[in-house]
Amino acid sequence: MLAFRPVVLVIGVLVAALGVMMLIPMCVDLLSTDDVHRADWTAFATGAIISVLAGGGAAAASWGPITQISVREGFLLTAASWLALVVFAAIPLANGELGLTYVDAFFEAMSGLTTTGATVVVGLDDAPPGALLWRSMLQWFGGVGVVIMAFAVLPALKVGGMQIFKNEAWDTSEKFIANATQYSVALSFIYLFLTVVCFLSLWAFGMPPWHALNHALTTVSTGGFSTRDASLGAFLTVGRAPLDLVVTVFMLLGSLPFGIILIAVLRGAWKRLFTDSQIRFFIGLIVALTGLIALYAYRQLDISVFTALRLAVFNVTSIMTGTGFATSDYDAWGPVAIAFFFCIMFIGGCAGSTSCGMKVFRFQVALAALKVYARRLAHPNAVFVARYNGHPLTDDVFVSVLSFFFVYFATFATIAVLLSGLGLDTLTALSAAGSAIANVGPGLGDIVGPAGNYASLPDLAKLLLSAGMMLGRLEFFTVLVILSPAFWRG
Repeated sequence: MLAFRPVVLVIGVLVAALGVMMLIPMCVDLLSTDDVHRADWTAFATGAIISVLAGGGAAAASWGPITQISVREGFLLTAASWLALVVFAAIPLANGELGLTYVDAFFEAMSGLTTTGATVVVGLDDAPPGALLWRSMLQWFGGVGVVIMAFAVLPALKVGGMQIFKNEAWDTSEKFIANATQYSVALSFIYLFLTVVCFLSLWAFGMPPWHALNHALTTVSTGGFSTRDASLGAFLTVGRAPLDLVVTVFMLLGSLPFGIILIAVLRGAWKRLFTDSQIRFFIGLIVALTGLIALYAYRQLDISVFTALRLAVFNVTSIMTGTGFATSDYDAWGPVAIAFFFCIMFIGGCAGSTSCGMKVFRFQVALAALKVYARRLAHPNAVFVARYNGHPLTDDVFVSVLSFFFVYFATFATIAVLLSGLGLDTLTALSAAGSAIANVGPGLGDIVGPAGNYASLPDLAKLLLSAGMMLGRLEFFTVLVILSPAFWRG
């Protein structure tokens, strides 16, 4: 039987902590020199009070020692905690100067915590500083949450083939909470260190400190929220250092497996960063795709080789890792570029990173399975074993990964059809659905493309896309399993 008390306790603590975090943007608004923006502090004060009271009350009512959380309770805790955090994170956005309805605020908060980067906010250039910081903070919180979940939660739950990464962390099969707490401290330190270095780098290369802080929070988290309507392109003025290349470096770092980085730091095993098959596959893919689109851009746009490479590496990294920053409207590059970026948005980065998408390790597993199958057809009596990072892959990993692929694209198709039924054109429906489940942010076309946003979509479409963001971020099965009647039976 499910034990709800520890689930409610953990969710209550998380919501109360979120309320305390709202005091930071509240103070930023209070320190604003603009009288109109200063008044926005009340929205965060209200959100903080509601969150602390609701979360604290739930935690107090279910207070007690937590000895163990089972796998079933782990599924419920993971899905319910993310949803609860979004519900409360939306409160200051709905009550503030941005003038968002609660549905819009919910969409924005979901996009933030899932590090998607899709936005409904118009007029970021004149938005209150507290609201801008809160959006950035949500992505930063979501990024570190994804990293911890990928190593302390999903391997134990055996979601989408993640069980092959159990050896990268302490054994979590029987000690869900204890190991999650222990591992999160070290992972969070690495995450914080990269964020600080990113901030200092952006500031050193010419970005004003306020904007550098916000972009550091959303770059390492591969989230993509910006403080300007023109995204990162607003800061690429003539004569300024190439900030897009600096951001590219940290998008790549945020897309590497933090567990491997942690092992390299704690054990001095720096070779793992160069020998890990997932990292090598990911970097090789970035290089190959960058070369392809750079060649296309060079011939199509009549630009220099250096400019073509610069545009290519930034946009390939931004879309493939799911960050979603924009420096140019690649919709204007032609139909080949549109199809290219639509396809690579599904790939994602490494497992155990802040990146999203299907993750490159699943493509590696699928290719390994295909290779073994082809060899068995040629040599029916021979014995072949598929391997990943030198370790044999079991049948349950293959089944888990292939099931993930099926559910991923079935969900994408379902959301796209439903969006079309709500009146969206084909390109908008397809790209918005893909962007949501891949947690990329910008889609394609005039409405949701890199030069647009999601504000004009109907409320039902925004709620549907919010569900897609959560499904994609939590690896689908973490959410879908709790919708099964069998889950609730003893």
